[in-house]
Formats: sequence, structure tokens, C-alpha cells
Amino acid sequence: MSQSPPDLATELLRLAEADPARLTELATEVARRARTGGDLELGSSAHRALGIAALHVTDLRTAERHLRDAIRLAVRAGSPELAAEARLRLAFVRCVQGRMEQAISEVELALPDLHGAGRARAEAQRAVIFNHLRRPEDALASYRLAVPVLSRAGDHLWLQRVLSNRGIVHGYRHEFAAAESDFQEAERLCRRLDLGLSLAVVWQNLGWLNALRGEVPAALRYLDQAEERFRTLDTHQLCWTLADRTELLLSAGLIAEAREAAEETVQEFERRGRKVGLPEARLLLARTAYLVRDHEEAVREARRAALAFGRQHRREWVAVARFVALRSLAAMSADDRAVSAGSRVSVRQMEECAAELAETGWPASEVEARMIAARLAVDAGRPARAERQWEIAARRRHRGPAGERIHAWHAAALLRLARGNVRGARSAIRTALRLHDEHRATLGATDLRAHASESRVEVAELGLRLALRDGVPADVLTWAERGRARHLLMRPARPAHDRHLAEALAQLRLTVARIDESRTAGEDTGALVERQITLEREIRDHCRRQAKIPTESVPIAPAPSAPAPARPVSTEPIPTELTPTEPISAESAPPTPIPAGPVSSGPSPTGSSPTGPVPLRQVAEALGEQALVEFVQVDDVLHAITVAGGRSRLHALGPLAAVRTLVDRVPFALRRLARRTSVPGSQAAALNLLRDTVAKLDALLLRPLAAELRDRPLVLVPSGPIQALPWSLLPSCASRAICVSPSATLWYAGSQAGHARTGDARVVVAAGPGLPGARSEAEGVASIHAVPALVDDAAGAEAVLTDLDGAALAHVAAHGRIHPSNPLFSSLRLADGPLTVYDLERLRRAPEIVVLAACDTGRFVVRPGDELLGLSATFLALGTRTIVAPVLSILDTESTTLMIALHKLLAAGHSTASALAQAQQQVARDNLEAYAVAAGFVCLGADSTMPA
Repeated sequence: MSQSPPDLATELLRLAEADPARLTELATEVARRARTGGDLELGSSAHRALGIAALHVTDLRTAERHLRDAIRLAVRAGSPELAAEARLRLAFVRCVQGRMEQAISEVELALPDLHGAGRARAEAQRAVIFNHLRRPEDALASYRLAVPVLSRAGDHLWLQRVLSNRGIVHGYRHEFAAAESDFQEAERLCRRLDLGLSLAVVWQNLGWLNALRGEVPAALRYLDQAEERFRTLDTHQLCWTLADRTELLLSAGLIAEAREAAEETVQEFERRGRKVGLPEARLLLARTAYLVRDHEEAVREARRAALAFGRQHRREWVAVARFVALRSLAAMSADDRAVSAGSRVSVRQMEECAAELAETGWPASEVEARMIAARLAVDAGRPARAERQWEIAARRRHRGPAGERIHAWHAAALLRLARGNVRGARSAIRTALRLHDEHRATLGATDLRAHASESRVEVAELGLRLALRDGVPADVLTWAERGRARHLLMRPARPAHDRHLAEALAQLRLTVARIDESRTAGEDTGALVERQITLEREIRDHCRRQAKIPTESVPIAPAPSAPAPARPVSTEPIPTELTPTEPISAESAPPTPIPAGPVSSGPSPTGSSPTGPVPLRQVAEALGEQALVEFVQVDDVLHAITVAGGRSRLHALGPLAAVRTLVDRVPFALRRLARRTSVPGSQAAALNLLRDTVAKLDALLLRPLAAELRDRPLVLVPSGPIQALPWSLLPSCASRAICVSPSATLWYAGSQAGHARTGDARVVVAAGPGLPGARSEAEGVASIHAVPALVDDAAGAEAVLTDLDGAALAHVAAHGRIHPSNPLFSSLRLADGPLTVYDLERLRRAPEIVVLAACDTGRFVVRPGDELLGLSATFLALGTRTIVAPVLSILDTESTTLMIALHKLLAAGHSTASALAQAQQQVARDNLEAYAVAAGFVCLGADSTMPA
């Protein structure tokens, strides 16, 4: 308290922006002493600081009360300028309350009593209100008046705030360099003035800016920093950070997480009484509801938001809220053909909505609205109106964030196609896919890459429809590969030695082990489960913050020549394009000879994004005596491309619905067969069901291709519901060597990688706890290869991971688990806890051949675009050539007999696919339980043989 009153007042106002909780205690004492001493001006400053602090950490009513006290004391002190300064802060409270007219009135009342820097502060406050009203030109005009005056006056406390707010306006206008410059200068001033809270606000804004630019890892880093600071200080800015995080999750395609975040955002705005942000949060919730097809909630929340925006006189926000509601109504009409004609969304309604979005400055939402309008016009038989909407949307293909340009290139493709320019349409589609791949290459985390493909799918499908219409097998294969399992061609970004990640994973294993022990003992596990959830979230977020770093990638063939809250970013996937194409005839197209050409293993690894699908001629050369079948699904119709004996052929297999129904029966039948204690006749009934089902599947999937496939070993590239099919059950596959791959490009990379692999010939065998027969299986397998088995405490996660690195062959018998919400926490249970996908991604060099005798480890979690996640998918992405694993969850039945037979054949020099086929045939003769267990295993990747 030794400071002079003016200095003390300045320090109180600074502290309100740095540490509001600490300020509250200090300013309360200063206000008391000022009242006792009759110092009205100091008392006014103390109450203004208390009002600012209350705005951040308590409630708006308290803030308003303190600011009115500050105005009253300043008037009594005969200081109109001091009263006006307090009135500026009251204007911001009104703004946060959503009372925009009153906020502007408070600024107008303050202006006559302000001069110099004070008047500049008033202009800056008015600019904030203009920003909430989506009037960027007016906001920038006010900032142009304020910034030079504040700079000359040395008012750095206000200058940092003004720069941070001006950066937001630049971000709205996609002037990213200007926005970043403002934020960086504001960050420098905050550090210089020791403004902890304001610094966190700048971090939040930098997170928002990076999200707007599509730089997800950087956005996550900044938002995490800001959220941690806001939670520590318990300030209202947490609401906005949660909103920005929701927007970012939406842009990354993480819809389930985005919906949870949107619900938390709404609750936080309601709890803190921030009415200006509540309708924006409701709009986010409506957008997430739309993406999970909960259209009724989407319409309800969007309409609530529109009403609230209207009450706040925020016309621009009303426009985007109306669009979100209208979009969901259009989707409801498309989903339910029984909807009455009067409730359907018309072409004119959506055209007018798009025009309003253009007028009010929502470019990304405008593009989306025009795409919907065009689709409605196509449905209504009005092609000219559809072309007009595509034409306007396509104008944005050369500017704006990546997501907006991708959608605009999609519109350009549809426009060119409608006008008969098929070549130009294909060029536009390739450009859209290239932009998407360039964006995805910046993402380090595997789940971000997989989920990012959602917005890519419909663009790739358009190219695939065109190829199917033309009926050229090579083109169909190329376009199918462009939209299939692309993220597996890119290794995840991880520092070579990530100590933080390793420690967090070790803590997770310890926690899971304690949960198991507590459950066995009948003890409460609530706190431990909460700890597990916290650790999983920490690991997930840490990995997502990693940007793409140069690292090895699989060699692939060269491509053939040829609205966030207060900061809206509309990045939801565009609705499916419905331009009709000619269906492929039910008859198979004639075979096409494949021209000879040199085989290229692709460019040397660079760590960049994949350059393109492998050309068909290189696939044919690499196949040798094998035959490839790539299944393709478009518009719920299944097609297949066969490549065999130097010839390719395209086949139309029929509706996908029949296949999906049959595939769903297989796990049920196998589980009944695997049960050792069943009611009389149960196994016989299950066997009959299984035989009937697989015979019908065979008739739909492979028998139509028999003339091409003959008795060749097969490479199968499944799609959609047949990803988890146990292929050995199909009559056409009996005793045949089969490899299943996520894509032809990934299979080709594995087949070529084998030619260059040299060195380590180690065999690693490990067994986890609690799995019947796992120890005896591991010891039996280890004896075949004359190596020790890692069992009991020796089979800890770090020990197994160390031995896996670079091994020629690895066999793990353990409990397998598919994580219910995050496939990257799918795991193998080892002695000290789970070995997760995140652990596996720490491998410097994946094993050559991996055998997983663990439930579900061959089953993928399938994202749109056949992007696959899970344990086996991770091994393939890391460079493992061949995996043997079960695609089904069939109790915890011993697989020892099958595994011993398999490894004897591997040790005798048989290829992995051939060894598995023979072992399955041997075991099938033993009993039905063994047959059911053996049938669930598949060979994934490219075939390979153990080194001599």
C-alpha cells in the first residue's frame, strides 16, 4: 500500500487482467480504505478493477454492481473521465449479456468525456461490439482510430487487448498473416506486462486462428495451454475455449467428441450467464447433432439460437443459424420420403439462404448451402438451377481455408460434369483430393488422419462413379485406391524419444493393472477408472498436438501423370452429390490386357503425403501367380476389379444389402460352434447356419469371379461390411492361400519391401496373463524356433516392445481388446497392463511377420473411406509385411493347436498365407470348437516367408 493512489489504481487494473482472483482480495481492501479515507477517485478505480475481475471469475451482476459503484464514485469525485472509463467496461458487460443496443449506448454516453487515449479506448470497445455483431468493416475502422493513439500514449495494457481483438477480425476475413502478426505482438506485450490471463486469451485466439487455417496440431497446443490457464484462474474465457475446441473437433471429423464438447460448452455458458455466447454454443450443438443424423435436435437447437441472436440484434448470426436449421430439415426430408410436401425444403429456400449467407459474410456455409441447393435442384429436375449454384460455389476454389477450397473444387467438378466436360471434372476431383491429402499430411496423430477422411469420401466417390460409368478396370482401381485407407500409407509423427508419452503410457498400464486387482478383490474402482480416463485423454491429446515430422513412409508408386462461436469455421462434410450416372451392366465387362511396363517401387521415403495409387500394371507384375480382387462399393452396389494373369476385369456383383445381412450371421454361428457346453443340437444347427451363410456369400462375392481367379492364391481388398469376413470359410477359399489388405497400394508396398529387407532374423514369442493356454502356446511356439518365451513377469509391455523392434517374426498370445471409444487404446494385455496402439507407434522398425493369438486383433475399426484403425492396422502402417490375427471375437478359447501347426509350417519354409491355409485345414478335422477358432484367423498384408 506504499504506492501513490494513481500508481496503485494502475496496478489494480493491471492485476485484474493478470490474476482476477488475487486482485479481488487486494482491491476489496483498497476500496475499504479509500472509503474510510474519502479517496473517491481511488475508490472508483478499485471498484472498476473489481468489476473487471468479476466479469472474468464471478458473475455479470456482480460486475455490473461494481462498475455502477465505480461510475457513482467518479461522478461524486467530479471526474467525468474516470466515470466514462468505468462506463466503457460496463458496455462490455452489456455486450456479454447479449444486450448490444445498450452496450453501444454506454459507449456513446462515455465518448463526450473522453479524450486522447481514453477516446481511443472507447473506439476499441465499440469495435468489440461491432465484432460480435459481425460488422468487420466498422470494427476495423474503430481499430484504425484506436491503435496509433494507444501506441503513442504507451497504454500497453489496452493495446494488447486491442491487438488481440483486431486479430480476430482479420481472422474472420481470412487475412491470416495480419491476424497472426496482431496476436504475436499482443503475446509479446502480455509477457512484458506479466498479464497471465490476457496471455491465455491470446493463446486461445492463436488456437482459433490455427484451426481456421487447418493447422490442427498447432491449434490443439494453443487451446490446451489456454484451457489449462483458464481452469486454474476459473475465468469465463473457458467458455470460449471450449467452443473453439468444439469447432476444431468438428473440423477434424471427430464428431462424437465434438458433440460432448458442445454439450459441455452450452452448460458452461449457462452456468456463467454469458448470454452473448450461449446461442453460439447452441449453434455448435446443432451442427454436431446434424452430423450424427439427429436432425430433430439440430433443428430445435438451431432455432433456439436464431431466436436468441434475433433478440441480440445479431442479424449475421441469425442467417447462419437459419441455415443450420434449414440444412437439417433438408436432410430429414431426404431421409424420410414420407415427409409431407409442405414441410420439404425447396430449391428457392436454400438459394435464398445461400444468398443471405454470402451477404452476411459466411463463405464456407454459403458454399455448403449452394451445394445443397444444387442437389435439391437435381432432384427436382431443374439442371440449369443446379449448374448456377455449382458455378457460384466453385468461385471460392482458389481462396480460403483448405476445407472451403475442397468443397469448391467439388462444386467445380459437378459443374464441369453437368456441362459434359468429363476430363475437366476429373481434374477438379484430383485437385480436391490433393488439397485434402496436403492438409492431412500436416496431422501427426493417427486418429486425426483417419477421421479427416470423412470430408474426402464423397469427392473420391464422384471420381469412382465416373470410372465405373466408363468401365475401364485400371481407372476404377485407381479411383478406388484414391479413396481407400490413405492414412495407413503415412507413419504417425512421433519424436524419436518421447519421454512424456512413455511415462504416461507406463502410468496407464499401472492404473489398469490396479483396476484389475481391485475388481478381483471386490474393491471400489471409481477413482482408478477416473484416473484411467484422465490418462487416456492426456495421451490422446499429447499425440494429437504432434505435427507431421519427416520420417519413413512406405514406398508407393508414383501417381500417373495427368461457424465457430464468435469465430465461425463451417467445415462439416458437404451433402452427398446425387448426379445420376449410368450403372454398370450386370454382365461383367470384358477383360482388359495390361500393357507391360517397368516396375517401380516408388519414390524413396520422404515422410510426405502419399503421391498416389499404385498403377495397375505394377500391381499385375508384382502379383505373379496370385490374383487380386478389389471390392468397391458405391451407392450401395458392390463391384469387384480382378487382376490375374496379366489381365484386368470389372464385375458388377449386385446390391450390398444382401451381403451385409449374410455377413452379420457369421460371428453368431461361429460363437455357437466354439461353445463347449451348449444345448443338444445347438452346434449342429450352428454348423448348418454357417454352411448355408458362407455358401450364399461365396455365390455373391467370389463365384462370379471364378473364371478369372481359377485356383490362384488370392489377394483380397475388401470394403465396408466385408472387412471383418473370415474368408477361409467361403468354399472358393478352402485350402487356398489368401492375403487380405486394406488397399492394393499398401499390399504392393509390402510386397516390394520384402525384396529389400535384410538383417535381423530374431523370433519373439510372448504370452499375456489370464488367457487359457497362452503360456503353453507360447512355450510350444518358442520351442519350434529354438528361442525362449517371454512369460509371466518377463512379458511386460516395455520388454515385449523392445524385443518386437526390428524382429523377423513375433508371436503374442494374450487377451485382445477393442477400445469402445478410441481404437488407438485397443490393446494386448501383458503382465504389467495393456500394450496399446500408442505403444506400438513408438517402434522404430516394425516386425516383418506378426502373429496375434488374441481376440479381435485382426478386426479393424472402419471409418468412412475404408480408413482403418486398430492393432493390425497399426502394424501395417508401421511397415509390418504380414499379420496373422482373428477378425472375430470368439470367446477366450485356446488357439494352441492352430498356432503350433502354423509355426511348424512357417519354420519349414512355407509362406505365411500358405501356412495358415494348411493349418486351418488340419485343425478343421479335429473338432467343431477348433474349427470355429481357426476359421476366425486371416492373413493380413502381403504374403511373406521367414528368412532362412
